[in-house]
Amino acid sequence: MIAALDHVQLAAPAGSEDILRTYYADTLGMTEIAKPPALAARGGCWFRAGPVQLHLGVEQDFRPARKAHPGLRVTGIEAYAARLEAHGAPVRWDGDLPGHRRFFSHDPVGNRLEFLEPVDA
Repeated sequence: MIAALDHVQLAAPAGSEDILRTYYADTLGMTEIAKPPALAARGGCWFRAGPVQLHLGVEQDFRPARKAHPGLRVTGIEAYAARLEAHGAPVRWDGDLPGHRRFFSHDPVGNRLEFLEPVDA
């Protein structure tokens, strides 16, 4: 039986680790976590915020995820959107999900990310 979501992996081009670290750690406020040595040799980087993990893995014929995306629940969504914008990250608000405030953004290699916060009923 599935008990929980362990992590989400997104693809990235070879050599993009430094710009991904800047975005996921500095812009999003996540913490980089060490990859096991056998996996570290493959490139990429992993990040955590509380129980949420995002793994960025190198893909040789990389194409960013334009439709597929992780949905990241945040608190204080207005302040979080302002944080991203202050770091130069694009923010596109979308009001189509009932019961939530949400926006989309893209990481530096073009992967789509969704940030959402439930609205009190």
